[in-house]
Amino acid sequence: MANTKSAAKRARQTERRTLVNKRVTSRVKTELKKVRSAITEGGKAAAQAAASAFTSAIDKAVRTGQIHKNKANRHKATLSKQVAALK
Repeated sequence: MANTKSAAKRARQTERRTLVNKRVTSRVKTELKKVRSAITEGGKAAAQAAASAFTSAIDKAVRTGQIHKNKANRHKATLSKQVAALK
């Protein structure tokens, strides 16, 4: 429990930020799962659409500092190669 007003305020801010962070990372993980399932099912159009949504979600996560930009670029490059390899 917080002993001062400022500590109580920090605790409230942390709770709010934690919820936002969870929402962003959850969205990224969900979009990643959608891309991977579209790749395994073999639909190139569906995989491209899912990859586009994933790219948008992960770029937003990078902008807010949730994910490091190199990690995001690595994920995007790997998935784009897999999508391009589909027939």
